[in-house]
Amino acid sequence: MGDIYIRKDGRAGRITLTRPKALNALTYEMCMAIDAALIGWKDDPDIALILIDAEGERAFSAGGDIAEMYATGTTGDFAYGRRFWADEYRMNARIAEYGMPVVSFLQGFTMGGGVGVGCHGSHRIVGESAQIAMPECGIGLVPDVGGSFILATAPGHLGEYIGTTGARLGPADAMLAGFADFFVPETEWEALKPILIETGDAGEIASFAHQPPEGRLATLRPEIDAHFGAGSLAAIARSLAASPTAFATEALKALARASPLSAASCIAIIRRLRDDPTLRAALDLEYRFTYRSLSEADFLEGIRAQIIDKDRNPRWRHAGPEAVEMQDVDHMLASLGDAALTFAED
Repeated sequence: MGDIYIRKDGRAGRITLTRPKALNALTYEMCMAIDAALIGWKDDPDIALILIDAEGERAFSAGGDIAEMYATGTTGDFAYGRRFWADEYRMNARIAEYGMPVVSFLQGFTMGGGVGVGCHGSHRIVGESAQIAMPECGIGLVPDVGGSFILATAPGHLGEYIGTTGARLGPADAMLAGFADFFVPETEWEALKPILIETGDAGEIASFAHQPPEGRLATLRPEIDAHFGAGSLAAIARSLAASPTAFATEALKALARASPLSAASCIAIIRRLRDDPTLRAALDLEYRFTYRSLSEADFLEGIRAQIIDKDRNPRWRHAGPEAVEMQDVDHMLASLGDAALTFAED
């Protein structure tokens, strides 16, 4: 079985992440196995839906396994990371554009690469333990795997807030922001799954769905929109610093942990997408940043500080929000020309 268990089960094509001790972090091989399974099942008359879940209680998937990206990137070899991201993003698009229902069960942490697998399907189920987040700015990246598409379509300026601060979303907040569709108590999941497998009918989920426990973002929306609707990262930081509220203090502290270049680029991506958001456009913009991130941004330093040395003291390229020039962001998001992300039309 290894790190992932892929099989046909009744009317379902089933994908189960099986690395619970590693919080089901996605390896390159896991991404490719998911993509291959989806390609193999797309015209299978026996399969009516895809069911994606994960072993363990702590996480659906806490992100991508980035140790190899760090190991290769620090030697000046950027090809591995670029290939990983390109192939992963194509897999994310395949899930979103799949020709049959894709049902995901998202317990515990769903972050980063886990969002790319779990949050682009047609029927995204969360339970009480759900904590969904896009914490990439804290490691010198931007919200990727299509996450910027969800952030760009979130109500008001929730996208800028969630993307730059890495805020963790419980079930109600995940549904409000567009990362999930249904709240089903986790004690009922093992009753629902066999019904989906037997019938192949994703419509059965509705009879299990409940109102989620109350979240916090709906109440905070006016304050979030007022601060995070400001014109730039620097303007957002100034707005938060001028406010005496507990939320503003908490948000400013979270923002201070992000790479300034990453946070400014995250905001720019969301705002470029907002008027006409598509997943492929989001992935294209994200890839422009991630392609350059190993050599021209804060990714390697962010990984060093958070995961390798764990000193939590990254030395970012920019001293703070005020130091990021728009030309720095424009460079990170400029066209890649012949190296641009492409999508297979199969």
